[in-house]
Amino acid sequence: MYRVRKVLNHNSIIVVGVDNNISADPENDEGLKSYLVLHKGIGFGVKISERLDLPKDASIYSLEKTTERGNAMSIVNAVDPVCLEISDAVLDEAEKAFGKVDRTIVFPMADHLAFAVQRIKKGESIRNPLKDDIRLLFHMEYQVAETVAPVLEQKFGLVINEDEIGFIALHVHSAIVNENVARSLQTAQIVRNCISYIEEKTGHKLEVTSLGYNRMMNHIRYMVTRIETGELLKMNLNDYMELKYPDTFKLSADICNQMSRLLKKSYQDAEVGYLAMHIARVIGVE
Repeated sequence: MYRVRKVLNHNSIIVVGVDNNISADPENDEGLKSYLVLHKGIGFGVKISERLDLPKDASIYSLEKTTERGNAMSIVNAVDPVCLEISDAVLDEAEKAFGKVDRTIVFPMADHLAFAVQRIKKGESIRNPLKDDIRLLFHMEYQVAETVAPVLEQKFGLVINEDEIGFIALHVHSAIVNENVARSLQTAQIVRNCISYIEEKTGHKLEVTSLGYNRMMNHIRYMVTRIETGELLKMNLNDYMELKYPDTFKLSADICNQMSRLLKKSYQDAEVGYLAMHIARVIGVE
């Protein structure tokens, strides 16, 4: 059983958990856990201190959490509750695409959406130079994030651009893996730097729509993860790649060394050969 502490709007309320057998003092919620509840019409006609049995399909979030953007309760009290509803709906779409996700991301995502709404209303824009890389690296996450656009237009009459959607895609990604948004953004930046370096050193403008490009981007993405976690590759192509493609192999070694310095972690020697293979494919060396 829950008791209503605050009504945010027709679709969102804050409640505290209470025991049916205890007549808890509605003026003193000390020691009781607070929750955000999102469900269509959940707040309509509801009064403060009223006791409720929550619908089985309601979204229930603990407000005891602290996220990278701050305390969950502080975020809920600061943002437009519609942003919480939209974030919850995005996570519903994420679950359809990926299965189980970390729904506590609802708070930082709603916080980001609230600031995005403010920026759009003021005619301000935030540039996301990695949006194209994010779209390719986190393709399904980006598709989920795009579901924000029609809802924002319906609820606020606002049009969100691709730069903002790219950032929301990172929030979706952080709901799928144990990785915060800043870490996902760093991965996208590393991939972008690697691609730019390859283009600069080889003189090839890489075709972003090609299968080889997509495979190389994802290889670099997972390479970053392997360096961070110490995961080992099972095969070593170094001897073959160094003999057949010495220039590409050297370029790959340069990139691996740069990545190692940036991440402040060493890499497995076999990474050089595998990356060299992807570079050779994407630039079409014989």
